[in-house]
Amino acid sequence: MIGNMKICVVGTGYVGLVSAACFSEIGHDVVGVDIDEKKVEMLKQGGCPIYEPGLPELLAKNIKAGKITFTTNLDEGIHECELIMAAVGTPVGQGRRADLSQVESVCRTIGQHTNDERILVIKSTVPVGTSKKCQIWVEEEMEKRGVNHHVHLVSNPEFLREGKAIKDFMEPDRIVVGFRDEKAGAAMRELYKPLIDQNAKYLEMNVESSELTKYASNSFLATKISFVNFIAQLCEECGANVEKVAEGMGSDSRIGAKFLNAGIGYGGSCFPKDVQALIKTSDALGVDSQLLRDVETINERQRESFVRKIEKAVGNVRGKKFAVWGLAFKPDTDDMRSAPSIDIINMLLDKGASNIKAYDPVAIEVAKKSLPEVVEFTKNEKDAVSGADVLLILTEWNHWQEWSPEQIASTLSGNHVIDGRNVFDPDAMRNAGLEYVSVGRE
Repeated sequence: MIGNMKICVVGTGYVGLVSAACFSEIGHDVVGVDIDEKKVEMLKQGGCPIYEPGLPELLAKNIKAGKITFTTNLDEGIHECELIMAAVGTPVGQGRRADLSQVESVCRTIGQHTNDERILVIKSTVPVGTSKKCQIWVEEEMEKRGVNHHVHLVSNPEFLREGKAIKDFMEPDRIVVGFRDEKAGAAMRELYKPLIDQNAKYLEMNVESSELTKYASNSFLATKISFVNFIAQLCEECGANVEKVAEGMGSDSRIGAKFLNAGIGYGGSCFPKDVQALIKTSDALGVDSQLLRDVETINERQRESFVRKIEKAVGNVRGKKFAVWGLAFKPDTDDMRSAPSIDIINMLLDKGASNIKAYDPVAIEVAKKSLPEVVEFTKNEKDAVSGADVLLILTEWNHWQEWSPEQIASTLSGNHVIDGRNVFDPDAMRNAGLEYVSVGRE
Protein backbone atom coordinates (compact mmCIF):
# COMPACT_ATOMS: atom_id res chain seq x y z
CA MET A 1 0.00 0.00 0.00
CA ILE A 2 1.75 3.11 -1.23
CA GLY A 3 0.74 6.71 -0.75
CA ASN A 4 -2.43 8.07 0.79
CA MET A 5 -4.96 5.51 1.93
CA LYS A 6 -8.72 5.59 1.68
CA ILE A 7 -10.14 4.74 5.08
CA CYS A 8 -13.58 4.43 6.61
CA VAL A 9 -14.10 5.55 10.21
CA VAL A 10 -17.30 4.12 11.69
CA GLY A 11 -18.67 6.24 14.53
CA THR A 12 -18.44 10.03 14.82
CA GLY A 13 -18.33 10.47 18.57
CA TYR A 14 -15.38 12.03 20.39
CA VAL A 15 -12.88 9.42 19.25
CA GLY A 16 -14.21 8.72 15.76
CA LEU A 17 -14.73 12.31 14.71
CA VAL A 18 -11.35 13.53 15.96
CA SER A 19 -9.61 10.51 14.39
CA ALA A 20 -11.40 11.00 11.08
CA ALA A 21 -10.51 14.70 10.96
CA CYS A 22 -6.89 14.09 11.90
CA PHE A 23 -6.39 11.21 9.44
CA SER A 24 -7.66 13.50 6.69
CA GLU A 25 -5.31 16.23 7.92
CA ILE A 26 -2.26 13.96 7.59
CA GLY A 27 -3.19 13.14 4.01
CA HIS A 28 -5.62 10.23 3.88
CA ASP A 29 -9.04 10.22 2.21
CA VAL A 30 -11.63 9.55 4.89
CA VAL A 31 -15.26 8.47 4.86
CA GLY A 32 -16.94 9.06 8.22
CA VAL A 33 -19.96 6.85 8.91
CA ASP A 34 -22.65 7.22 11.56
CA ILE A 35 -26.23 5.91 11.89
CA ASP A 36 -27.39 9.24 13.34
CA GLU A 37 -28.88 11.01 10.32
CA LYS A 38 -29.12 14.39 12.04
CA LYS A 39 -25.48 14.26 13.08
CA VAL A 40 -24.32 13.30 9.60
CA GLU A 41 -26.38 16.08 8.04
CA MET A 42 -24.89 18.57 10.51
CA LEU A 43 -21.39 17.42 9.57
CA LYS A 44 -22.14 17.68 5.87
CA GLN A 45 -23.29 21.26 6.44
CA GLY A 46 -20.03 22.11 8.21
CA GLY A 47 -21.31 21.83 11.77
CA CYS A 48 -19.59 20.06 14.65
CA PRO A 49 -21.73 18.02 17.07
CA ILE A 50 -19.21 17.97 19.93
CA TYR A 51 -17.13 20.56 21.73
CA GLU A 52 -13.44 20.02 21.08
CA PRO A 53 -11.07 22.98 20.62
CA GLY A 54 -9.79 23.21 17.05
CA LEU A 55 -12.01 20.46 15.69
CA PRO A 56 -14.56 22.62 13.81
CA GLU A 57 -11.77 24.40 11.95
CA LEU A 58 -10.02 21.12 11.10
CA LEU A 59 -13.23 19.59 9.79
CA ALA A 60 -14.11 22.66 7.72
CA LYS A 61 -10.65 22.72 6.15
CA ASN A 62 -10.66 19.07 5.11
CA ILE A 63 -14.30 18.96 4.01
CA LYS A 64 -13.56 21.91 1.72
CA ALA A 65 -10.46 20.13 0.42
CA GLY A 66 -12.51 16.99 -0.28
CA LYS A 67 -10.38 14.90 2.08
CA ILE A 68 -13.28 13.87 4.32
CA THR A 69 -16.92 13.06 3.63
CA PHE A 70 -19.75 11.77 5.81
CA THR A 71 -22.53 9.25 5.22
CA THR A 72 -25.00 7.03 7.04
CA ASN A 73 -24.29 4.20 4.59
CA LEU A 74 -21.67 1.82 5.99
CA ASP A 75 -21.89 -0.30 2.83
CA GLU A 76 -20.43 2.66 0.94
CA GLY A 77 -17.45 2.81 3.25
CA ILE A 78 -16.92 -0.95 3.11
CA HIS A 79 -16.84 -1.04 -0.68
CA GLU A 80 -14.75 2.09 -1.20
CA CYS A 81 -12.12 1.81 1.53
CA GLU A 82 -9.23 -0.59 2.05
CA LEU A 83 -9.15 0.03 5.79
CA ILE A 84 -12.20 0.17 8.06
CA MET A 85 -11.83 1.59 11.55
CA ALA A 86 -14.46 0.89 14.21
CA ALA A 87 -14.69 3.83 16.62
CA VAL A 88 -18.14 3.15 18.00
CA GLY A 89 -19.12 3.35 21.65
CA THR A 90 -18.63 0.57 24.20
CA PRO A 91 -20.66 1.85 27.16
CA VAL A 92 -21.06 -0.01 30.44
CA GLY A 93 -23.72 -2.63 29.91
CA GLN A 94 -25.41 -5.34 31.93
CA GLY A 95 -23.36 -6.57 34.84
CA ARG A 96 -21.02 -3.58 34.44
CA ARG A 97 -19.43 -5.24 31.41
CA ALA A 98 -18.51 -3.34 28.26
CA ASP A 99 -21.44 -3.36 25.84
CA LEU A 100 -19.97 -4.60 22.55
CA SER A 101 -23.21 -4.52 20.57
CA GLN A 102 -22.12 -1.62 18.37
CA VAL A 103 -18.76 -3.24 17.65
CA GLU A 104 -20.51 -6.51 16.81
CA SER A 105 -22.88 -4.66 14.47
CA VAL A 106 -19.96 -3.14 12.56
CA CYS A 107 -18.22 -6.51 12.26
CA ARG A 108 -21.32 -8.30 11.06
CA THR A 109 -22.06 -5.59 8.51
CA ILE A 110 -18.53 -5.96 7.13
CA GLY A 111 -19.05 -9.71 6.91
CA GLN A 112 -22.33 -9.16 5.08
CA HIS A 113 -21.02 -6.75 2.47
CA THR A 114 -17.26 -6.98 1.91
CA ASN A 115 -16.31 -8.36 -1.49
CA ASP A 116 -12.57 -8.29 -1.07
CA GLU A 117 -9.76 -8.41 1.45
CA ARG A 118 -9.97 -5.73 4.13
CA ILE A 119 -8.14 -4.37 7.18
CA LEU A 120 -10.49 -3.99 10.18
CA VAL A 121 -9.06 -1.76 12.90
CA ILE A 122 -10.71 -1.75 16.32
CA LYS A 123 -10.22 1.78 17.66
CA SER A 124 -13.02 1.40 20.22
CA THR A 125 -11.97 0.57 23.76
CA VAL A 126 -12.69 -3.14 24.15
CA PRO A 127 -11.82 -5.84 26.70
CA VAL A 128 -9.03 -8.31 26.06
CA GLY A 129 -10.22 -11.02 23.70
CA THR A 130 -12.66 -8.86 21.75
CA SER A 131 -10.66 -9.02 18.51
CA LYS A 132 -11.10 -12.78 18.48
CA LYS A 133 -14.86 -12.26 18.79
CA CYS A 134 -14.71 -9.70 15.99
CA GLN A 135 -13.05 -12.23 13.72
CA ILE A 136 -15.79 -14.76 14.50
CA TRP A 137 -18.60 -12.24 13.88
CA VAL A 138 -17.16 -11.27 10.49
CA GLU A 139 -16.57 -14.86 9.44
CA GLU A 140 -20.04 -16.00 10.53
CA GLU A 141 -21.64 -13.47 8.20
CA MET A 142 -19.33 -14.32 5.31
CA GLU A 143 -20.06 -18.01 5.78
CA LYS A 144 -23.78 -17.30 5.35
CA ARG A 145 -22.93 -15.78 1.97
CA GLY A 146 -20.60 -18.60 0.99
CA VAL A 147 -17.56 -16.31 0.71
CA ASN A 148 -14.20 -16.36 2.46
CA HIS A 149 -12.52 -12.98 2.01
CA HIS A 150 -9.72 -12.43 4.51
CA VAL A 151 -10.34 -9.63 7.00
CA HIS A 152 -7.20 -8.72 8.94
CA LEU A 153 -7.98 -7.71 12.55
CA VAL A 154 -5.99 -4.93 14.22
CA SER A 155 -6.21 -3.42 17.70
CA ASN A 156 -5.34 0.29 17.75
CA PRO A 157 -6.55 1.88 21.01
CA GLU A 158 -6.93 5.63 21.31
CA PHE A 159 -5.25 7.86 23.89
CA LEU A 160 -7.00 11.15 23.21
CA ARG A 161 -7.74 13.55 26.06
CA GLU A 162 -10.92 15.53 25.64
CA GLY A 163 -10.01 19.18 25.24
CA LYS A 164 -6.57 18.27 23.86
CA ALA A 165 -7.53 15.51 21.44
CA ILE A 166 -6.13 17.02 18.26
CA LYS A 167 -2.75 17.68 19.83
CA ASP A 168 -2.73 14.17 21.28
CA PHE A 169 -3.35 12.70 17.83
CA MET A 170 -0.83 14.85 16.01
CA GLU A 171 1.85 14.70 18.73
CA PRO A 172 1.17 11.37 20.44
CA ASP A 173 2.99 10.03 23.47
CA ARG A 174 2.75 6.69 21.68
CA ILE A 175 0.84 4.87 18.96
CA VAL A 176 -0.09 1.33 19.99
CA VAL A 177 -0.86 -1.25 17.30
CA GLY A 178 -1.62 -4.93 17.79
CA PHE A 179 -1.90 -7.34 14.85
CA ARG A 180 -1.48 -11.00 13.90
CA ASP A 181 -0.09 -10.90 10.36
CA GLU A 182 2.37 -8.79 8.42
CA LYS A 183 -0.15 -7.49 5.90
CA ALA A 184 -2.05 -5.84 8.74
CA GLY A 185 1.20 -4.55 10.21
CA ALA A 186 2.30 -3.04 6.90
CA ALA A 187 -1.09 -1.35 6.44
CA MET A 188 -0.90 0.26 9.88
CA ARG A 189 2.63 1.51 9.31
CA GLU A 190 1.41 3.12 6.09
CA LEU A 191 -1.59 4.62 7.89
CA TYR A 192 0.60 6.27 10.52
CA LYS A 193 3.61 6.97 8.29
CA PRO A 194 3.22 10.78 8.42
CA LEU A 195 3.43 10.65 12.22
CA ILE A 196 6.14 7.96 12.29
CA ASP A 197 8.22 10.16 9.97
CA GLN A 198 7.92 12.89 12.62
CA ASN A 199 9.44 10.49 15.19
CA ALA A 200 6.20 9.53 16.92
CA LYS A 201 6.75 6.55 19.22
CA TYR A 202 5.21 3.61 17.37
CA LEU A 203 4.73 0.38 19.33
CA GLU A 204 3.86 -2.93 17.69
CA MET A 205 2.67 -5.89 19.75
CA ASN A 206 0.22 -8.76 19.72
CA VAL A 207 -3.48 -7.98 19.77
CA GLU A 208 -4.08 -8.97 23.40
CA SER A 209 -1.28 -6.72 24.65
CA SER A 210 -2.67 -3.80 22.66
CA GLU A 211 -6.20 -4.31 24.01
CA LEU A 212 -4.92 -4.48 27.58
CA THR A 213 -2.64 -1.43 27.23
CA LYS A 214 -5.62 0.93 26.97
CA TYR A 215 -7.34 -0.39 30.10
CA ALA A 216 -4.08 -0.58 32.02
CA SER A 217 -3.22 3.04 31.16
CA ASN A 218 -6.56 4.54 32.18
CA SER A 219 -6.85 2.40 35.29
CA PHE A 220 -3.39 3.47 36.43
CA LEU A 221 -4.24 7.15 35.95
CA ALA A 222 -7.49 6.62 37.87
CA THR A 223 -5.43 4.97 40.60
CA LYS A 224 -3.17 8.03 40.85
CA ILE A 225 -6.22 10.27 41.28
CA SER A 226 -7.77 8.07 43.96
CA PHE A 227 -4.43 7.75 45.71
CA VAL A 228 -3.91 11.50 45.98
CA ASN A 229 -7.51 11.88 47.20
CA PHE A 230 -6.75 9.28 49.87
CA ILE A 231 -3.70 11.34 50.83
CA ALA A 232 -5.91 14.46 50.90
CA GLN A 233 -8.10 12.78 53.52
CA LEU A 234 -5.01 12.12 55.64
CA CYS A 235 -3.89 15.72 55.18
CA GLU A 236 -7.20 17.03 56.50
CA GLU A 237 -6.88 14.88 59.61
CA CYS A 238 -3.24 15.68 60.42
CA GLY A 239 -2.87 19.29 59.24
CA ALA A 240 -0.74 18.59 56.16
CA ASN A 241 -1.22 20.29 52.77
CA VAL A 242 -1.97 17.87 49.94
CA GLU A 243 -0.54 20.22 47.31
CA LYS A 244 2.81 20.27 49.07
CA VAL A 245 2.73 16.51 49.52
CA ALA A 246 1.85 16.04 45.83
CA GLU A 247 4.66 18.39 44.83
CA GLY A 248 7.09 16.33 46.87
CA MET A 249 5.80 13.10 45.37
CA GLY A 250 5.58 14.38 41.81
CA SER A 251 9.15 15.67 41.86
CA ASP A 252 10.25 12.03 41.87
CA SER A 253 10.74 11.18 38.19
CA ARG A 254 9.47 7.67 38.86
CA ILE A 255 6.10 9.10 39.98
CA GLY A 256 5.58 12.33 38.02
CA ALA A 257 3.39 15.29 38.89
CA LYS A 258 0.49 14.66 36.51
CA PHE A 259 -2.79 13.33 37.92
CA LEU A 260 -1.81 14.18 41.49
CA ASN A 261 -4.41 16.92 41.91
CA ALA A 262 -6.75 16.31 44.83
CA GLY A 263 -10.41 17.12 44.31
CA ILE A 264 -13.83 15.54 43.97
CA GLY A 265 -12.70 12.58 41.89
CA TYR A 266 -12.50 11.52 38.28
CA GLY A 267 -15.37 11.27 35.82
CA GLY A 268 -15.84 11.26 32.07
CA SER A 269 -16.46 8.51 29.58
CA CYS A 270 -13.18 6.63 30.02
CA PHE A 271 -11.89 6.22 33.56
CA PRO A 272 -15.07 4.94 35.27
CA LYS A 273 -15.95 2.62 32.39
CA ASP A 274 -12.42 1.31 31.87
CA VAL A 275 -11.78 0.63 35.56
CA GLN A 276 -15.05 -1.30 35.74
CA ALA A 277 -14.23 -3.25 32.58
CA LEU A 278 -10.77 -4.18 33.85
CA ILE A 279 -12.31 -5.40 37.11
CA LYS A 280 -14.66 -7.64 35.11
CA THR A 281 -11.79 -8.91 32.97
CA SER A 282 -9.71 -9.64 36.06
CA ASP A 283 -12.57 -11.50 37.69
CA ALA A 284 -13.19 -13.55 34.54
CA LEU A 285 -9.50 -14.52 34.43
CA GLY A 286 -9.39 -15.36 38.13
CA VAL A 287 -7.10 -12.47 39.08
CA ASP A 288 -7.81 -10.54 42.29
CA SER A 289 -9.08 -7.04 41.42
CA GLN A 290 -9.29 -5.58 44.94
CA LEU A 291 -6.86 -2.77 44.08
CA LEU A 292 -9.17 -1.45 41.37
CA ARG A 293 -12.25 -1.90 43.56
CA ASP A 294 -10.60 0.33 46.15
CA VAL A 295 -9.86 2.91 43.44
CA GLU A 296 -13.57 2.98 42.58
CA THR A 297 -14.65 3.19 46.21
CA ILE A 298 -12.36 6.11 47.01
CA ASN A 299 -13.59 7.96 43.94
CA GLU A 300 -17.24 7.52 44.87
CA ARG A 301 -16.65 8.48 48.50
CA GLN A 302 -14.84 11.65 47.47
CA ARG A 303 -18.12 13.07 46.19
CA GLU A 304 -19.91 12.12 49.38
CA SER A 305 -17.08 13.67 51.39
CA PHE A 306 -17.50 16.93 49.48
CA VAL A 307 -21.17 17.11 50.37
CA ARG A 308 -20.25 16.53 54.02
CA LYS A 309 -17.81 19.44 53.74
CA ILE A 310 -20.68 21.61 52.55
CA GLU A 311 -22.90 20.55 55.43
CA LYS A 312 -20.13 21.06 57.97
CA ALA A 313 -19.49 24.56 56.64
CA VAL A 314 -23.05 25.86 56.20
CA GLY A 315 -25.18 23.56 58.35
CA ASN A 316 -28.53 22.40 57.04
CA VAL A 317 -28.60 22.91 53.25
CA ARG A 318 -32.39 23.31 53.19
CA GLY A 319 -33.29 26.86 52.22
CA LYS A 320 -29.73 27.80 51.24
CA LYS A 321 -29.05 29.38 47.84
CA PHE A 322 -26.23 27.62 46.01
CA ALA A 323 -24.15 28.82 43.08
CA VAL A 324 -22.27 26.20 41.06
CA TRP A 325 -19.28 27.02 38.91
CA GLY A 326 -18.45 24.19 36.53
CA LEU A 327 -20.50 21.17 35.48
CA ALA A 328 -18.41 19.21 32.94
CA PHE A 329 -16.26 16.42 34.34
CA LYS A 330 -13.17 18.47 33.47
CA PRO A 331 -12.30 21.75 31.72
CA ASP A 332 -12.22 22.24 27.94
CA THR A 333 -15.05 19.81 27.25
CA ASP A 334 -18.83 19.71 27.40
CA ASP A 335 -18.80 16.04 28.44
CA MET A 336 -21.10 15.33 31.38
CA ARG A 337 -20.65 11.57 31.47
CA SER A 338 -20.02 10.48 35.08
CA ALA A 339 -19.35 14.12 35.99
CA PRO A 340 -18.98 14.56 39.78
CA SER A 341 -21.28 17.59 39.54
CA ILE A 342 -24.24 15.32 38.79
CA ASP A 343 -23.84 13.28 41.98
CA ILE A 344 -23.08 16.29 44.16
CA ILE A 345 -26.04 18.35 42.94
CA ASN A 346 -28.40 15.40 43.28
CA MET A 347 -27.16 14.69 46.81
CA LEU A 348 -27.81 18.31 47.77
CA LEU A 349 -31.31 18.15 46.29
CA ASP A 350 -31.99 14.94 48.21
CA LYS A 351 -30.99 16.77 51.39
CA GLY A 352 -33.50 19.53 50.75
CA ALA A 353 -31.59 22.13 48.73
CA SER A 354 -34.04 23.71 46.32
CA ASN A 355 -32.29 26.80 44.98
CA ILE A 356 -29.31 25.90 42.80
CA LYS A 357 -28.01 28.15 40.03
CA ALA A 358 -25.30 26.67 37.83
CA TYR A 359 -22.96 27.90 35.14
CA ASP A 360 -20.43 26.20 32.86
CA PRO A 361 -18.70 27.88 29.89
CA VAL A 362 -19.63 25.13 27.40
CA ALA A 363 -21.53 22.26 29.06
CA ILE A 364 -24.90 23.81 29.93
CA GLU A 365 -26.89 22.35 27.03
CA VAL A 366 -25.54 18.87 27.73
CA ALA A 367 -26.01 19.35 31.48
CA LYS A 368 -29.70 20.10 31.01
CA LYS A 369 -30.14 16.48 29.95
CA SER A 370 -28.29 15.15 33.01
CA LEU A 371 -29.59 17.31 35.88
CA PRO A 372 -33.07 17.79 37.37
CA GLU A 373 -35.24 20.60 36.02
CA VAL A 374 -35.15 22.39 39.37
CA VAL A 375 -31.54 23.44 38.65
CA GLU A 376 -31.42 26.91 37.09
CA PHE A 377 -28.76 27.48 34.45
CA THR A 378 -27.36 31.00 34.11
CA LYS A 379 -25.77 32.90 31.22
CA ASN A 380 -22.56 33.63 33.10
CA GLU A 381 -20.84 32.94 36.39
CA LYS A 382 -21.82 36.31 37.87
CA ASP A 383 -25.53 35.55 37.47
CA ALA A 384 -24.99 32.27 39.29
CA VAL A 385 -23.16 33.88 42.23
CA SER A 386 -25.32 36.97 42.67
CA GLY A 387 -27.53 36.53 45.69
CA ALA A 388 -26.17 33.08 46.55
CA ASP A 389 -25.29 32.00 50.07
CA VAL A 390 -22.71 29.43 48.97
CA LEU A 391 -20.44 29.07 45.93
CA LEU A 392 -19.45 25.54 44.90
CA ILE A 393 -16.57 25.06 42.45
CA LEU A 394 -16.92 21.71 40.69
CA THR A 395 -14.82 22.11 37.51
CA GLU A 396 -11.45 23.87 37.37
CA TRP A 397 -11.98 26.13 34.37
CA ASN A 398 -9.19 28.71 34.01
CA HIS A 399 -11.96 31.25 33.53
CA TRP A 400 -12.55 31.39 37.30
CA GLN A 401 -9.08 32.85 37.81
CA GLU A 402 -10.34 36.12 36.34
CA TRP A 403 -12.25 36.61 39.59
CA SER A 404 -10.41 38.05 42.57
CA PRO A 405 -11.38 36.86 46.04
CA GLU A 406 -12.65 40.37 46.75
CA GLN A 407 -14.96 40.24 43.70
CA ILE A 408 -16.37 36.92 44.81
CA ALA A 409 -16.91 38.23 48.34
CA SER A 410 -18.72 41.34 47.13
CA THR A 411 -20.97 39.37 44.74
CA LEU A 412 -22.00 36.57 47.09
CA SER A 413 -24.79 37.27 49.56
CA GLY A 414 -23.26 34.77 51.95
CA ASN A 415 -19.59 34.17 52.51
CA HIS A 416 -19.03 30.43 51.96
CA VAL A 417 -16.94 29.06 49.08
CA ILE A 418 -16.52 25.29 48.91
CA ASP A 419 -13.85 24.58 46.31
CA GLY A 420 -13.81 20.99 45.05
CA ARG A 421 -10.92 21.65 42.66
CA ASN A 422 -8.54 23.75 44.80
CA VAL A 423 -8.70 26.62 42.32
CA PHE A 424 -8.07 29.49 44.74
CA ASP A 425 -5.43 30.33 47.31
CA PRO A 426 -6.84 29.67 50.80
CA ASP A 427 -5.12 32.63 52.47
CA ALA A 428 -6.26 35.09 49.77
CA MET A 429 -9.84 33.86 50.03
CA ARG A 430 -9.91 34.10 53.82
CA ASN A 431 -8.26 37.53 53.79
CA ALA A 432 -11.19 38.66 51.63
CA GLY A 433 -13.53 37.63 54.43
CA LEU A 434 -14.70 34.38 52.88
CA GLU A 435 -15.28 31.11 54.69
CA TYR A 436 -13.22 29.02 52.30
CA VAL A 437 -13.08 25.21 52.26
CA SER A 438 -11.01 23.17 49.80
CA VAL A 439 -9.70 19.60 49.54
CA GLY A 440 -6.73 18.47 51.62
CA ARG A 441 -5.51 21.99 52.44
CA GLU A 442 -7.33 22.84 55.70
